[in-house]
Amino acid sequence: MTSDPSAGERRPVDEAYVWIWLPGAVEPVVAGRIAMNGATYVFNYGRSYVDRADAAPIYLPELPLGRGEIAPTPPLDMASCLRDGAPDAWGRRVIINRLTGLGGPAAQDVEFDELTFMLNSGSDRIGALDFQASAERYVPREQENATLEELLEAAERVERGEPIPPALDKALFHGSSIGGARPKALIQDGGVKFIAKFSATNDTYAVVKAEFVAMRLAALVGLQVAPVKLAKASGKDVLLVQRFDREYRNGAWLRRGMVSALTMLGLSEMQARYASYVELAQIVRARFTDAQATLRELFARMTFNILAGNTDDHARNHAAFWDGANLTLTPAYDICPQARTGREANQAMAVHGEDRRSLLESCRLSAANFLMSDADARDLIARQVAIIRNRWMVVCDEAELSEVDRMFLWRRSFLNDYVFDGYADDALGAL
Repeated sequence: MTSDPSAGERRPVDEAYVWIWLPGAVEPVVAGRIAMNGATYVFNYGRSYVDRADAAPIYLPELPLGRGEIAPTPPLDMASCLRDGAPDAWGRRVIINRLTGLGGPAAQDVEFDELTFMLNSGSDRIGALDFQASAERYVPREQENATLEELLEAAERVERGEPIPPALDKALFHGSSIGGARPKALIQDGGVKFIAKFSATNDTYAVVKAEFVAMRLAALVGLQVAPVKLAKASGKDVLLVQRFDREYRNGAWLRRGMVSALTMLGLSEMQARYASYVELAQIVRARFTDAQATLRELFARMTFNILAGNTDDHARNHAAFWDGANLTLTPAYDICPQARTGREANQAMAVHGEDRRSLLESCRLSAANFLMSDADARDLIARQVAIIRNRWMVVCDEAELSEVDRMFLWRRSFLNDYVFDGYADDALGAL
């Protein structure tokens, strides 16, 4: 671990306690302890937790309920279901800025151990876990109220490598536990919680509006997606994505446990490039509730990602609810068209065998893995193409997307002609 000398040497954290919200609970209980053991982090369930009548495993098969030390399966250095709750790129930048005052290029060489990031990120993290320094008393690291304008200002300061004013520090810090690389924060509006995604200073096109368009079109083609809406802060676009892992009931918040596809596939961050839709489909068939409908939904998400130019469909951008016994697919999220310079493209997860090319023909060839006939797959693809074509202008108008950005995205990200290579279907009509 390295740190800024001016900030003082920071010693690695060697333990943290995992607190969990059990299904239907509004208060957390301590589930166990993470401890460093050489280069890995081992986990032990607490005796009081194991003895509870309603105790549930954090995730199976990774952390089965019982006594004794559970080491991560190599090459993992920590159980992936615990790592799901840790901050990713953006959150780490916020934490480094907060602990050292550094940002931008100056922060690139700063690294903390995993537990330091966990214990210094916000408590309202995705899923039903939180990490604490104590097993006796739960002390939430809660947000302070701030406007979108204030949050945007704080995010821009992090991007520029400037310290965050104390008045804004805790507000932005609250969202540090949320995954992803782009600037974001957490906000609450009455009984609804949102992830606020901000424009980045180096955006070359309307990324926030492009994600809004993709998410709205995804809903229109029939996918289960998180509701979204657009807002403005200091004249800049903000995408508000409604959280589906929280439920407001009788004046209190319930949390739903979640695991990423990376965790379900048993892969480390370094192995993410080996993730595939077909292997995820096999897990769905074996372990998910309503497997048949879920397989169709997963196939539809795969084809839509290709049609919308979302090549960032990696395994952390797919997830399932976990209730201690069953897996259920969450609504889709992070469907964001990527900037495209060349014609050819690849998906982050393999589509058919080891083939990750962004091609509808690869999807068609893979249909049987999702228990779909060739005719069903073709019908689904034709419907998605037709709806994207027919509703494109309407959704762009809804987003108030400029003509320049429409021209940038249409037939480059959305319905790029490459995706149709080798795919013959009269139902698509003239392209």
